[in-house]
Amino acid sequence: MNELDEGVTNAPPIWAIFGDLMSGLVGVFVLLLIWALGFQLELAQSLKTETAKRQAEEQRRMALEQALADPLQNGRVTLENGRIGIRGNVLFSVNSDQLQPQGRALLRSLVAPLKVFLDDRDQMLMISGFTDDKPIRGAHRNFQDNWELSAQRALTVTRVLIQEGMPNSLVFAAAFGEQSPIASNETEQGRAQNRRVEMAPVPRKSESQGSGSRIESTKRESDGFIPLNEQVE
Repeated sequence: MNELDEGVTNAPPIWAIFGDLMSGLVGVFVLLLIWALGFQLELAQSLKTETAKRQAEEQRRMALEQALADPLQNGRVTLENGRIGIRGNVLFSVNSDQLQPQGRALLRSLVAPLKVFLDDRDQMLMISGFTDDKPIRGAHRNFQDNWELSAQRALTVTRVLIQEGMPNSLVFAAAFGEQSPIASNETEQGRAQNRRVEMAPVPRKSESQGSGSRIESTKRESDGFIPLNEQVE
């Protein structure tokens, strides 16, 4: 009988085991709750950041539309995703980098609103030249290829903007050649759309990058981009 009593006495009470189990479950629940709260906070912060980004982009788009109200209304320029587009035939003849009179008049009208826009946002303007996929032929063989043609067109527009009053610290030129078409090159209408010049506001360079007077041209065929950093007097 004593042996039975001793066996019963030495066994751990059931409520203690149950208490340990409940403590463990409570601990797991607390950890899950903390993780869920942290995840919700992170998600809320991400949504807040994304919302702020979209609002900033919308404000930027509206500001550009307001600055370019007249040329946009007249159909002389287009505005898509923050890029100002000008059809090539408005500025240049086919395979030419010589600016037409109507093109200079259009660029002159863009200088004042763009300068205000850039100054207010501490940005600068990237002038990008594009061509269709047709090789250079005939009387226009003075250009080695479409890369060179697009580069010269971008530089021509850049120089004219500066001549018309745009500070040279606010503009730079880039060449894309036949890369990045916006329409099919299988039709003349599509090729005409691809022959274009675009202007895009971008963050201004830091002073540490400098802006020397020599031309630095780098070709990156992987993304079809040639930046042309040049101070134009």
